[in-house]
Order: sequence, then structure tokens, then C-alpha cells
Amino acid sequence: MTWPVLAGERMTLRPPTDADAAPLLAILAEPEVSRWWVGYTPDRIRDEILEPGNALVMEIDGRCAGAIFLYPNEDPEYLHVVIHLFLGARWYGHRYGAESLAIVIAHLRTLGHHRFTLDPNVNNLPAIRSYQRLGFTSAGILREYQLRPDGTHEDGLLMDLVASDFPDGLDWRRG
Repeated sequence: MTWPVLAGERMTLRPPTDADAAPLLAILAEPEVSRWWVGYTPDRIRDEILEPGNALVMEIDGRCAGAIFLYPNEDPEYLHVVIHLFLGARWYGHRYGAESLAIVIAHLRTLGHHRFTLDPNVNNLPAIRSYQRLGFTSAGILREYQLRPDGTHEDGLLMDLVASDFPDGLDWRRG
């Protein structure tokens, strides 16, 4: 699927270009980000972000600030979207991740999607708290979900949000 450019109040979400490869690699190498997003190389960025058509770059003040991934299920009986995102550490604490989620969820609702899921590592407490402030709730533990660099597995937290949770729109400022 080709995603359109989506504009928010403080950021734009847009399809990635080749010029985003170096900034994305730099963000994915930051200790705060690489702890959760492990092992990114230029080839992996091309294969997972630039080429497949499921990612949008977060652009803040004209700079590449991270990416958000959208994996929609198009079965009309089960319209939902799995979402993943990462954001450069310099933008932490300013609700940019929440704003990016609100932007894509508003767009996805226009396409008929009503359920949205995230699956952060159970130890990524800042991300979990941010998602909870936005209205996501815990739907269960994904046991031994993420393979870590040391060969161990860590659990993931399945979180979801449904359209009926925010009948008047999703406010990224809440919480």
C-alpha cells in the first residue's frame, strides 16, 4: 500500500526516501533506541523501511525524527492495524510518539479500521506509559516474544485501542 503524506500540528508523516537512510541509521544507533530496535544496518533499513511500503517517516521541523510502521489487516471482518514506531531520543518527552499515533489512527479510521495494536517489550516502561496515556490498554503478555542480543528472550506486552474508546477523536495531548 502507498501511504499518503499525513500532517499533524507539529509533525508530518511521509513515505521514506533514500535520503532518510542515513538519519534513520543514526537514530537506530542511539543507545536509547537501539536497546529496543536491535541490529539495524543500511541493508536492513532499505529492506524494512525504505522499500516495503509499510513505513512512514516522522518529520519534525524538517528533520527525520523516526519512523512508524503500519501493518493493516484488510479482511473486512477483522479490520485492524498493528503499529510499531521508534523516535530519536532528542524528541523524547514531548509527546511526538503520541501525536504520530493519533495522526495515523485518524487516517486509518477513515479507511474503516477500528482496532489498533502495539507490542512493546515489557521492560520498555516509558513507551508503555506513553501508550497508556493515549488510551491503549494491556491485552496480554506475549511470552518470550523478542530475541535479545545475548540470546535470551523477553516478553512483549500486547496493547490495544479500539475506536469506541475515543468516540470524539483521539487527543495526543491527554494524560
